[in-house]
Amino acid sequence: MSDDSRRPLTRLAQAGRRADWTGMPGQPGAIVSPGVWRASTILYDDVAHLRKAAGSSTHERLFYGRKGTPTSWSLADALTEMEPGAEGTMLFPSGVAAIACALMAVLRPGDQLLMVDSAYDPTRNFCEQVLKPFGIETLYYDPTIGAGIADLVTDRTRAIFLECPGSLTFEVQDVPAITAIARDRGITTLLDNTWATPLFFPALAHGVDIAILACTKYIVGHSDVMMGSVTATPALFPKVRQSAYLFGQMTSPDDAWLASRGLRTLGVRLAQHQASALEIAHWLTEQPDVARVLHPALPDCPGHELWARDFSGSTGLFSFVLQGGDEAARAALIDGLAHFGIGYSWGGFESLALPVDPARYRTATVWQAEGPVIRLQIGLEDPADLIADLDAGLARFRATRG
Repeated sequence: MSDDSRRPLTRLAQAGRRADWTGMPGQPGAIVSPGVWRASTILYDDVAHLRKAAGSSTHERLFYGRKGTPTSWSLADALTEMEPGAEGTMLFPSGVAAIACALMAVLRPGDQLLMVDSAYDPTRNFCEQVLKPFGIETLYYDPTIGAGIADLVTDRTRAIFLECPGSLTFEVQDVPAITAIARDRGITTLLDNTWATPLFFPALAHGVDIAILACTKYIVGHSDVMMGSVTATPALFPKVRQSAYLFGQMTSPDDAWLASRGLRTLGVRLAQHQASALEIAHWLTEQPDVARVLHPALPDCPGHELWARDFSGSTGLFSFVLQGGDEAARAALIDGLAHFGIGYSWGGFESLALPVDPARYRTATVWQAEGPVIRLQIGLEDPADLIADLDAGLARFRATRG
Protein backbone atom coordinates (compact mmCIF):
# COMPACT_ATOMS: atom_id res chain seq x y z
CA MET A 1 0.00 0.00 0.00
CA SER A 2 1.37 3.39 -0.95
CA ASP A 3 2.52 5.85 1.70
CA ASP A 4 0.58 9.12 1.46
CA SER A 5 2.41 10.99 4.24
CA ARG A 6 4.97 12.51 1.84
CA ARG A 7 4.15 15.30 -0.56
CA PRO A 8 3.98 14.37 -4.27
CA LEU A 9 7.33 15.87 -5.33
CA THR A 10 9.10 14.03 -2.53
CA ARG A 11 7.48 10.78 -3.59
CA LEU A 12 8.62 11.40 -7.17
CA ALA A 13 12.23 11.61 -6.00
CA GLN A 14 12.08 8.69 -3.57
CA ALA A 15 9.50 6.27 -4.95
CA GLY A 16 10.56 2.86 -6.17
CA ARG A 17 13.99 3.04 -4.57
CA ARG A 18 13.60 0.58 -1.74
CA ALA A 19 16.60 -1.53 -0.78
CA ASP A 20 15.23 -4.58 -2.61
CA TRP A 21 15.89 -2.80 -5.92
CA THR A 22 18.96 -0.68 -5.11
CA GLY A 23 21.18 -2.86 -2.92
CA MET A 24 22.67 -6.34 -2.72
CA PRO A 25 21.80 -8.69 0.18
CA GLY A 26 24.51 -8.82 2.78
CA GLN A 27 26.44 -5.90 1.33
CA PRO A 28 26.39 -2.30 2.61
CA GLY A 29 25.45 0.65 0.45
CA ALA A 30 22.98 1.15 -2.37
CA ILE A 31 22.86 2.69 -5.81
CA VAL A 32 20.68 5.76 -6.39
CA SER A 33 18.80 4.49 -9.44
CA PRO A 34 17.86 0.81 -9.87
CA GLY A 35 19.80 -0.74 -12.70
CA VAL A 36 18.71 -2.62 -15.82
CA TRP A 37 18.05 -6.31 -15.17
CA ARG A 38 17.55 -8.15 -18.47
CA ALA A 39 16.36 -11.72 -18.22
CA SER A 40 14.31 -14.46 -19.79
CA THR A 41 15.48 -17.62 -18.02
CA ILE A 42 15.95 -17.66 -14.24
CA LEU A 43 18.22 -20.43 -12.90
CA TYR A 44 17.41 -22.44 -9.76
CA ASP A 45 19.73 -24.21 -7.34
CA ASP A 46 17.97 -27.56 -7.71
CA VAL A 47 14.62 -29.18 -8.53
CA ALA A 48 13.30 -28.57 -5.01
CA HIS A 49 14.07 -24.86 -5.35
CA LEU A 50 12.31 -24.75 -8.73
CA ARG A 51 9.23 -26.57 -7.36
CA LYS A 52 9.04 -24.25 -4.37
CA ALA A 53 9.25 -21.16 -6.57
CA ALA A 54 6.51 -22.42 -8.89
CA GLY A 55 4.23 -23.23 -5.97
CA SER A 56 4.32 -19.81 -4.34
CA SER A 57 3.59 -16.23 -5.41
CA THR A 58 5.73 -15.14 -8.34
CA HIS A 59 4.91 -11.45 -7.93
CA GLU A 60 8.07 -9.36 -7.43
CA ARG A 61 10.19 -12.51 -7.25
CA LEU A 62 12.62 -13.81 -9.86
CA PHE A 63 10.76 -16.66 -11.55
CA TYR A 64 10.75 -16.13 -15.32
CA GLY A 65 11.51 -13.04 -17.37
CA ARG A 66 7.86 -12.52 -18.32
CA LYS A 67 7.03 -11.92 -14.65
CA GLY A 68 9.50 -9.05 -14.53
CA THR A 69 12.79 -8.12 -12.90
CA PRO A 70 13.78 -5.52 -10.28
CA THR A 71 13.91 -2.88 -13.05
CA SER A 72 10.20 -3.15 -13.81
CA TRP A 73 9.21 -3.78 -10.20
CA SER A 74 10.90 -0.59 -9.04
CA LEU A 75 8.98 1.47 -11.63
CA ALA A 76 5.73 -0.24 -10.67
CA ASP A 77 6.48 0.53 -7.02
CA ALA A 78 7.08 4.18 -7.86
CA LEU A 79 3.79 4.53 -9.77
CA THR A 80 1.95 2.84 -6.90
CA GLU A 81 3.43 5.30 -4.43
CA MET A 82 2.12 8.17 -6.56
CA GLU A 83 -1.45 6.92 -5.98
CA PRO A 84 -2.29 6.99 -2.25
CA GLY A 85 -4.58 4.07 -1.46
CA ALA A 86 -3.23 1.82 -4.22
CA GLU A 87 -2.16 -1.77 -3.68
CA GLY A 88 0.00 -2.20 -6.76
CA THR A 89 0.73 -1.42 -10.40
CA MET A 90 1.20 -3.57 -13.49
CA LEU A 91 3.15 -2.38 -16.54
CA PHE A 92 2.12 -2.90 -20.17
CA PRO A 93 3.75 -2.38 -23.58
CA SER A 94 1.41 0.53 -24.45
CA GLY A 95 -1.43 2.60 -23.06
CA VAL A 96 -3.91 0.71 -25.24
CA ALA A 97 -2.66 -2.60 -23.84
CA ALA A 98 -3.16 -1.24 -20.32
CA ILE A 99 -6.74 -0.16 -21.09
CA ALA A 100 -7.58 -3.46 -22.77
CA CYS A 101 -6.18 -5.63 -19.99
CA ALA A 102 -7.84 -3.56 -17.25
CA LEU A 103 -11.23 -3.91 -18.95
CA MET A 104 -10.76 -7.65 -19.45
CA ALA A 105 -9.91 -8.00 -15.77
CA VAL A 106 -13.34 -6.76 -14.64
CA LEU A 107 -15.78 -7.66 -17.46
CA ARG A 108 -17.37 -10.94 -18.49
CA PRO A 109 -19.80 -11.96 -21.26
CA GLY A 110 -23.25 -10.55 -20.56
CA ASP A 111 -21.90 -7.52 -18.69
CA GLN A 112 -22.51 -3.90 -19.62
CA LEU A 113 -19.81 -1.22 -19.70
CA LEU A 114 -20.60 2.50 -19.49
CA MET A 115 -18.00 4.30 -21.61
CA VAL A 116 -17.51 8.08 -21.76
CA ASP A 117 -18.34 9.41 -25.22
CA SER A 118 -15.17 11.53 -25.34
CA ALA A 119 -12.91 8.50 -24.94
CA TYR A 120 -9.65 7.99 -26.82
CA ASP A 121 -10.47 6.43 -30.20
CA PRO A 122 -8.50 3.17 -29.66
CA THR A 123 -10.51 2.65 -26.46
CA ARG A 124 -13.73 2.84 -28.48
CA ASN A 125 -12.27 0.47 -31.06
CA PHE A 126 -11.49 -2.08 -28.37
CA CYS A 127 -15.05 -1.89 -27.08
CA GLU A 128 -16.57 -2.38 -30.53
CA GLN A 129 -14.13 -4.87 -32.02
CA VAL A 130 -13.20 -6.99 -28.99
CA LEU A 131 -15.72 -6.58 -26.17
CA LYS A 132 -18.79 -6.65 -28.41
CA PRO A 133 -17.97 -10.02 -30.04
CA PHE A 134 -17.39 -11.39 -26.53
CA GLY A 135 -20.94 -10.46 -25.59
CA ILE A 136 -20.06 -7.39 -23.54
CA GLU A 137 -22.28 -4.39 -24.29
CA THR A 138 -20.86 -0.86 -24.32
CA LEU A 139 -23.19 2.07 -23.70
CA TYR A 140 -21.66 5.49 -24.34
CA TYR A 141 -22.54 8.43 -22.09
CA ASP A 142 -22.22 12.21 -22.15
CA PRO A 143 -18.95 13.26 -20.43
CA THR A 144 -20.83 16.04 -18.59
CA ILE A 145 -23.47 13.68 -17.17
CA GLY A 146 -22.13 13.69 -13.58
CA ALA A 147 -24.49 12.13 -11.05
CA GLY A 148 -27.01 11.65 -13.86
CA ILE A 149 -25.11 8.49 -14.77
CA ALA A 150 -27.28 6.75 -12.18
CA ASP A 151 -30.10 6.76 -14.75
CA LEU A 152 -28.00 4.64 -17.13
CA VAL A 153 -27.04 1.94 -14.64
CA THR A 154 -28.73 -1.43 -15.09
CA ASP A 155 -28.42 -4.73 -13.28
CA ARG A 156 -25.84 -5.74 -15.92
CA THR A 157 -23.59 -2.69 -15.45
CA ARG A 158 -20.26 -3.92 -14.13
CA ALA A 159 -17.90 -1.05 -14.94
CA ILE A 160 -17.82 2.66 -15.74
CA PHE A 161 -14.91 4.01 -17.78
CA LEU A 162 -13.88 7.66 -17.48
CA GLU A 163 -11.35 9.77 -19.36
CA CYS A 164 -10.87 13.08 -17.65
CA PRO A 165 -10.44 15.36 -19.41
CA GLY A 166 -11.21 13.96 -22.85
CA SER A 167 -8.07 14.03 -24.98
CA LEU A 168 -9.67 15.77 -27.97
CA THR A 169 -12.36 18.08 -26.57
CA PHE A 170 -11.25 18.29 -22.92
CA GLU A 171 -14.56 18.06 -21.06
CA VAL A 172 -13.90 17.55 -17.35
CA GLN A 173 -15.98 14.85 -15.70
CA ASP A 174 -17.42 14.94 -12.18
CA VAL A 175 -15.30 12.01 -11.06
CA PRO A 176 -16.31 12.02 -7.36
CA ALA A 177 -20.03 12.05 -8.23
CA ILE A 178 -19.68 9.17 -10.69
CA THR A 179 -17.47 7.05 -8.44
CA ALA A 180 -19.80 7.57 -5.46
CA ILE A 181 -22.74 6.16 -7.43
CA ALA A 182 -20.61 3.29 -8.71
CA ARG A 183 -19.36 2.44 -5.23
CA ASP A 184 -22.90 2.36 -3.81
CA ARG A 185 -23.95 -0.09 -6.53
CA GLY A 186 -20.86 -2.30 -6.53
CA ILE A 187 -19.67 -1.11 -9.95
CA THR A 188 -15.96 -0.84 -10.81
CA THR A 189 -14.67 2.52 -12.05
CA LEU A 190 -11.69 2.88 -14.38
CA LEU A 191 -10.07 6.20 -15.30
CA ASP A 192 -7.68 7.07 -18.10
CA ASN A 193 -5.64 9.60 -16.12
CA THR A 194 -2.94 10.23 -18.73
CA TRP A 195 -3.59 13.97 -19.14
CA ALA A 196 -3.29 14.95 -15.47
CA THR A 197 -1.10 12.11 -14.16
CA PRO A 198 -1.39 11.28 -10.44
CA LEU A 199 0.70 14.36 -9.75
CA PHE A 200 -2.20 16.69 -10.62
CA PHE A 201 -5.07 14.26 -10.00
CA PRO A 202 -4.60 11.32 -7.61
CA ALA A 203 -7.37 9.15 -9.01
CA LEU A 204 -7.87 6.66 -6.20
CA ALA A 205 -8.19 9.47 -3.69
CA HIS A 206 -11.16 10.69 -5.76
CA GLY A 207 -12.89 7.32 -5.56
CA VAL A 208 -11.56 5.60 -8.70
CA ASP A 209 -10.88 1.85 -8.43
CA ILE A 210 -8.43 1.45 -11.33
CA ALA A 211 -6.19 4.25 -12.67
CA ILE A 212 -4.67 3.87 -16.13
CA LEU A 213 -1.78 5.81 -17.66
CA ALA A 214 -0.33 5.85 -21.14
CA CYS A 215 3.17 6.17 -19.70
CA THR A 216 4.32 6.80 -23.27
CA LYS A 217 3.27 10.40 -22.64
CA TYR A 218 4.27 12.38 -19.54
CA ILE A 219 5.82 9.59 -17.45
CA VAL A 220 8.46 8.79 -20.08
CA GLY A 221 8.48 12.39 -21.32
CA HIS A 222 10.94 11.95 -24.19
CA SER A 223 8.87 10.35 -26.99
CA ASP A 224 11.11 7.29 -27.14
CA VAL A 225 9.25 4.55 -25.23
CA MET A 226 5.84 2.90 -25.54
CA MET A 227 4.37 1.90 -22.17
CA GLY A 228 1.18 1.78 -20.13
CA SER A 229 0.34 1.16 -16.49
CA VAL A 230 -2.63 0.06 -14.41
CA THR A 231 -2.75 0.94 -10.71
CA ALA A 232 -5.52 -0.52 -8.57
CA THR A 233 -7.06 -0.75 -5.12
CA PRO A 234 -6.34 -3.72 -2.86
CA ALA A 235 -9.66 -5.33 -3.85
CA LEU A 236 -8.96 -5.17 -7.59
CA PHE A 237 -5.20 -5.35 -7.99
CA PRO A 238 -5.10 -9.18 -7.84
CA LYS A 239 -7.55 -9.30 -10.78
CA VAL A 240 -5.46 -6.82 -12.78
CA ARG A 241 -2.28 -8.76 -12.04
CA GLN A 242 -3.84 -12.07 -13.02
CA SER A 243 -5.21 -10.58 -16.24
CA ALA A 244 -1.76 -9.22 -17.15
CA TYR A 245 -0.13 -12.59 -16.48
CA LEU A 246 -2.74 -14.54 -18.47
CA PHE A 247 -2.43 -12.24 -21.48
CA GLY A 248 1.37 -12.36 -21.28
CA GLN A 249 1.69 -8.61 -20.89
CA MET A 250 5.06 -7.21 -19.92
CA THR A 251 7.54 -4.42 -20.64
CA SER A 252 11.21 -4.63 -21.47
CA PRO A 253 13.63 -3.72 -18.66
CA ASP A 254 15.30 -1.13 -20.87
CA ASP A 255 11.97 0.63 -21.43
CA ALA A 256 11.13 0.40 -17.73
CA TRP A 257 14.48 1.98 -16.88
CA LEU A 258 13.87 4.87 -19.28
CA ALA A 259 10.40 5.40 -17.82
CA SER A 260 11.84 5.42 -14.29
CA ARG A 261 14.34 8.03 -15.37
CA GLY A 262 11.60 10.14 -16.92
CA LEU A 263 9.44 9.87 -13.81
CA ARG A 264 12.06 11.65 -11.68
CA THR A 265 11.68 14.87 -13.69
CA LEU A 266 7.89 14.69 -14.06
CA GLY A 267 7.30 17.50 -11.57
CA VAL A 268 9.56 20.07 -13.20
CA ARG A 269 8.49 19.08 -16.71
CA LEU A 270 4.78 19.37 -15.93
CA ALA A 271 5.33 22.76 -14.32
CA GLN A 272 6.87 24.02 -17.57
CA HIS A 273 4.27 22.32 -19.78
CA GLN A 274 1.55 23.91 -17.66
CA ALA A 275 2.98 27.44 -17.68
CA SER A 276 3.71 27.48 -21.40
CA ALA A 277 0.38 25.93 -22.39
CA LEU A 278 -1.56 28.44 -20.31
CA GLU A 279 0.34 31.36 -21.83
CA ILE A 280 -0.37 30.11 -25.33
CA ALA A 281 -4.00 29.22 -24.57
CA HIS A 282 -4.68 32.71 -23.23
CA TRP A 283 -3.04 34.23 -26.31
CA LEU A 284 -5.22 32.12 -28.59
CA THR A 285 -8.39 33.32 -26.85
CA GLU A 286 -7.54 36.84 -28.04
CA GLN A 287 -7.14 35.92 -31.72
CA PRO A 288 -10.11 36.76 -33.99
CA ASP A 289 -9.52 33.63 -36.09
CA VAL A 290 -10.00 31.40 -33.04
CA ALA A 291 -13.60 30.64 -32.07
CA ARG A 292 -12.87 28.70 -28.85
CA VAL A 293 -9.98 27.34 -26.83
CA LEU A 294 -10.63 23.98 -25.15
CA HIS A 295 -8.38 24.01 -22.10
CA PRO A 296 -9.76 22.87 -18.70
CA ALA A 297 -8.04 25.71 -16.83
CA LEU A 298 -9.94 28.32 -18.87
CA PRO A 299 -13.35 29.37 -17.47
CA ASP A 300 -15.16 28.74 -20.77
CA CYS A 301 -14.06 25.10 -21.04
CA PRO A 302 -16.83 22.57 -20.19
CA GLY A 303 -16.30 21.36 -16.64
CA HIS A 304 -13.85 24.11 -15.68
CA GLU A 305 -15.43 24.42 -12.23
CA LEU A 306 -14.82 20.70 -11.66
CA TRP A 307 -11.20 21.05 -12.76
CA ALA A 308 -10.75 23.96 -10.31
CA ARG A 309 -12.29 21.88 -7.53
CA ASP A 310 -10.50 18.56 -8.09
CA PHE A 311 -7.22 19.16 -9.93
CA SER A 312 -4.02 20.73 -8.63
CA GLY A 313 -2.70 21.69 -12.06
CA SER A 314 -3.05 21.46 -15.82
CA THR A 315 -0.71 20.05 -18.44
CA GLY A 316 0.40 20.82 -21.97
CA LEU A 317 -2.34 19.30 -24.13
CA PHE A 318 -5.37 21.28 -25.33
CA SER A 319 -7.33 22.09 -28.48
CA PHE A 320 -8.66 25.16 -30.22
CA VAL A 321 -11.49 25.66 -32.69
CA LEU A 322 -10.90 27.83 -35.73
CA GLN A 323 -13.40 30.48 -36.82
CA GLY A 324 -14.70 29.00 -40.05
CA GLY A 325 -12.42 27.63 -42.72
CA ASP A 326 -12.06 24.15 -44.15
CA GLU A 327 -9.55 21.31 -44.29
CA ALA A 328 -7.30 23.19 -46.71
CA ALA A 329 -7.17 26.25 -44.46
CA ARG A 330 -6.41 24.13 -41.40
CA ALA A 331 -3.68 22.27 -43.28
CA ALA A 332 -2.12 25.56 -44.39
CA LEU A 333 -1.85 26.61 -40.75
CA ILE A 334 -0.31 23.33 -39.59
CA ASP A 335 1.93 22.51 -42.55
CA GLY A 336 3.94 25.72 -42.30
CA LEU A 337 4.67 25.55 -38.58
CA ALA A 338 8.39 25.67 -37.80
CA HIS A 339 8.39 24.71 -34.11
CA PHE A 340 5.52 22.19 -34.00
CA GLY A 341 5.86 18.66 -35.30
CA ILE A 342 2.92 16.91 -36.95
CA GLY A 343 2.34 13.58 -35.27
CA TYR A 344 0.31 11.48 -32.88
CA SER A 345 0.93 11.13 -29.15
CA TRP A 346 1.95 13.89 -26.75
CA GLY A 347 3.68 14.45 -23.43
CA GLY A 348 7.22 14.64 -24.81
CA PHE A 349 9.58 17.61 -24.74
CA GLU A 350 8.63 18.65 -28.29
CA SER A 351 5.55 20.59 -29.37
CA LEU A 352 3.04 19.01 -31.74
CA ALA A 353 0.05 20.20 -33.78
CA LEU A 354 -2.56 17.71 -34.95
CA PRO A 355 -5.79 18.11 -36.94
CA VAL A 356 -8.61 16.39 -35.05
CA ASP A 357 -12.24 15.75 -35.98
CA PRO A 358 -14.19 14.98 -32.79
CA ALA A 359 -17.55 14.47 -34.54
CA ARG A 360 -16.24 11.21 -36.00
CA TYR A 361 -15.88 9.69 -32.53
CA ARG A 362 -19.22 10.57 -30.90
CA THR A 363 -22.35 8.46 -30.59
CA ALA A 364 -24.05 9.59 -27.36
CA THR A 365 -23.47 13.29 -27.96
CA VAL A 366 -23.21 15.58 -30.96
CA TRP A 367 -20.06 17.60 -31.58
CA GLN A 368 -20.66 20.89 -33.35
CA ALA A 369 -18.06 23.61 -33.87
CA GLU A 370 -17.54 26.89 -35.66
CA GLY A 371 -14.71 25.46 -37.73
CA PRO A 372 -11.95 22.82 -37.81
CA VAL A 373 -10.17 21.79 -34.60
CA ILE A 374 -6.43 21.66 -33.94
CA ARG A 375 -4.94 19.89 -30.92
CA LEU A 376 -1.70 21.28 -29.53
CA GLN A 377 0.88 19.55 -27.40
CA ILE A 378 2.97 22.33 -25.85
CA GLY A 379 6.49 21.13 -25.24
CA LEU A 380 9.46 22.67 -23.49
CA GLU A 381 10.39 25.26 -26.14
CA ASP A 382 10.18 28.98 -25.33
CA PRO A 383 6.47 29.91 -25.50
CA ALA A 384 7.30 33.19 -27.26
CA ASP A 385 8.70 31.22 -30.21
CA LEU A 386 5.63 28.98 -30.26
CA ILE A 387 3.28 31.97 -30.20
CA ALA A 388 5.12 33.62 -33.09
CA ASP A 389 4.87 30.35 -35.01
CA LEU A 390 1.12 30.10 -34.38
CA ASP A 391 0.66 33.76 -35.29
CA ALA A 392 2.20 33.11 -38.69
CA GLY A 393 0.08 29.99 -39.00
CA LEU A 394 -3.10 31.95 -38.37
CA ALA A 395 -2.07 34.38 -41.10
CA ARG A 396 -1.76 31.44 -43.53
CA PHE A 397 -5.16 30.22 -42.34
CA ARG A 398 -6.74 33.61 -43.12
CA ALA A 399 -5.11 33.78 -46.53
CA THR A 400 -6.29 30.31 -47.48
CA ARG A 401 -9.75 30.73 -45.99
CA GLY A 402 -10.21 34.00 -47.87
